Amino acid sequence: MRIDAHHHLWDLAVRDQPWVHGLPELHRSFSPFDLRPLLARHAVDTAVVVQTMADAEETPELLALTTTDRHVKAVVGWTDLTDPAVADRLGELRAAPGGAALVGIRHGIQDEPVSDWTSRRDVRRGLEAVGAAGLAYDLLVRPDQLPDAVRTVRELPDVRFVLDHAGNPVISEAGLDTWTAEMKELAACPNVAVKLSGLVTRTPSGADPVRALRPFTDVLWSAFGPHRVMFGSDWPVCLLTADYDDVLRVTDALCEELSGTEREAVLGTTAARWYGIPA
Repeated sequence: MRIDAHHHLWDLAVRDQPWVHGLPELHRSFSPFDLRPLLARHAVDTAVVVQTMADAEETPELLALTTTDRHVKAVVGWTDLTDPAVADRLGELRAAPGGAALVGIRHGIQDEPVSDWTSRRDVRRGLEAVGAAGLAYDLLVRPDQLPDAVRTVRELPDVRFVLDHAGNPVISEAGLDTWTAEMKELAACPNVAVKLSGLVTRTPSGADPVRALRPFTDVLWSAFGPHRVMFGSDWPVCLLTADYDDVLRVTDALCEELSGTEREAVLGTTAARWYGIPA
């Protein structure tokens, strides 16, 4: 079972995506029809589509896609964690067409101006509601927000968390040490897994991505173990620097040192277990 645990879809005719303005590679619509041949070429059975907008209408649209597309089987959506009725909102999403495919919630914490957003009392209450609903919570953070993410994961042991893009580290020798210490702290919490996603895009221009990323994946293997790491292409955002084929090539190269069972975990079974995706 091969799972792409992180990709995006959007239709600019339905909803603008302001964050892609000025990015010609991304400033167009991306549909399941664009994704299907890429998944088929690499024998990817299941794709997890992840929200892009803090918009209550986007998640029901993504859930509806799972009723018509055989590859898109899971959704990490959005709801306002600070809403006092967040539990009701989650129930409404579950009751919507395709609602059974809702496996997680995410908010663009990296866009919040503060470094301790997840420590807010109203946010914590919302995170607890996500955990009580049996859903995972995807952490999308900047490097300066990682310490707060560590505190949150530690203090909410009943919530399953997924750290998107391995915390968006600075891919350099200088950025490795601080990030490594934070990953070790995070790995001490058994309720968090990490996505091996979005890192090819962060690789410095002109650098060999396998060579540049190997010190970082070595930390993930040793700290979390492959059974708490899951692959995500971050398509189509990856197109800023690499196409889908290149991302898979780099990922396969970074997993070469792993055993067969460990590779299966990174490329599928971790995501299946963490998100509750049926085989």
